[in-house]
Amino acid sequence: MAEGRLYNKHAVITGAGSGIGQAIAQRFASEGAIVDILDRDDASETLEAISNAGGQAHAAQADVSDLASVQSAVDAILEARGPIDILVNNAGIAHIGNVEQTQGDDLDRIYGVNVKGVYHCIHAIIGGMVKQGQGVILNMASIASTLGIQDRFAYSMSKGAVLTMTLSVARDYVDKGVRCNCICPARVHTPFVDGYLKQHYPGEEDVMFEKLSQYQPIGRMAKPAEIAGLATYLCSDEAGFVTGSAYDIDGGCTLLR
Repeated sequence: MAEGRLYNKHAVITGAGSGIGQAIAQRFASEGAIVDILDRDDASETLEAISNAGGQAHAAQADVSDLASVQSAVDAILEARGPIDILVNNAGIAHIGNVEQTQGDDLDRIYGVNVKGVYHCIHAIIGGMVKQGQGVILNMASIASTLGIQDRFAYSMSKGAVLTMTLSVARDYVDKGVRCNCICPARVHTPFVDGYLKQHYPGEEDVMFEKLSQYQPIGRMAKPAEIAGLATYLCSDEAGFVTGSAYDIDGGCTLLR
């Protein structure tokens, strides 16, 4: 494979078995990165796609909500392929409901993956980045980090935390060679969206899909490849002067603030 923007960089991407994470993993590999996927579920589809395109990728099953699971996977990756240059914290789960409809167990589940999962991966990897004097961390936040979105109490809480963790890490490590940024997408058309519509709106999928699309003023959802394009820039040397930033990629949603 020809040299690309991430040539010979070693990237760890969480939740890359499908959706946005899959698109990021494929794009990184196409740009020359050596990709390690951490996913609770099977990532064979992503691995096959990368391999067929001539890229390098490996996968390990890990539960990001469990620090021991993350640390074990990271230790194995370091032993097999050496220092990690890029960490993309993409793994996340959703919850629908306002504060009255959100139970304590719902909050704990969202917090465990979307907040502690980000913490666990940064905690396990950033020390090695400091030791080598360079590294990039990219967190997947959301427009829900800064906008009030109806019936997304727990999810918004978690993505607000991702945004502020990004700022904290960027500030603490700006003089240690480690950059940290986050991406704040609006709705992205992934298999999760299709599955949600099929489950909750059987027979009305097309109508609801259009309604969800029109939420973005631009009139459609984002494509996973568009998120991957921004992620590639932020993790490349081209963004060497960028840290502590939250990038909206939202089809105009923040215009309505």
